[in-house]
Amino acid sequence: MANDGKREYRTAELAAEAGITVRTLRFYRERGLLPAPRREGRIAWYDERHLARLRTVAALLDRGHTLGGIAELIAAFEGGRDVGELLGTPWSEETTVRLTPEELADHFAGEVTPENLAAALDIGYLAVDGEEIVHISSRLLDAATALVRAGIPLSAVLTAAREVRAHTDALAGMFTRLAREHGVADEGELTRLRPQARTVVDAEFALAMDRRLREAGAHDAPGSGDTPTCAPHKPC
Repeated sequence: MANDGKREYRTAELAAEAGITVRTLRFYRERGLLPAPRREGRIAWYDERHLARLRTVAALLDRGHTLGGIAELIAAFEGGRDVGELLGTPWSEETTVRLTPEELADHFAGEVTPENLAAALDIGYLAVDGEEIVHISSRLLDAATALVRAGIPLSAVLTAAREVRAHTDALAGMFTRLAREHGVADEGELTRLRPQARTVVDAEFALAMDRRLREAGAHDAPGSGDTPTCAPHKPC
């Protein structure tokens, strides 16, 4: 049946499309894995959103998630901000990335837990658009993926992200105040000065990393932590 031009399925039709039994479909619905269908008398009508959800559940099961874990992920997912809410904020030059839940799981194998998903949604890295997840920045997604693959837990990456967000907000506030205190109050002028502000932050961060690496190298150098030895019969 079609409703407003969209295809709809009866229970048996949806189960067949998803490659599962009617009993399994009803079990998923009871577990909260599937949204309630549209009712028309005693007939339950499902649509493409339900089919997409069933395919997501199947893909996550294939990746080793339990039904309980998937239910928790879906609850966190549905509690996240709608993409329209996040699209109301300027995202500068960042390129957004659209992901299915299973694609997100592939980025962070074994690390997509309800807690981590809720944290990423709360920070504002992720938003929800129907059955898709939208990440606000391809660069941040690539960086987080690389850090996790290097062995840093996603929970630690997200904790660090909160700190970075606080520091960068403070830096942005400082540059904005600096400009306005010296007569640059127009939004267009502030936007044109953004590359200079970013250059300062990039350069200072690079210099700070160099200092940290030198300090770490000096600390790890042979003899750096040894007790000094003295020549025979000579005071130290």
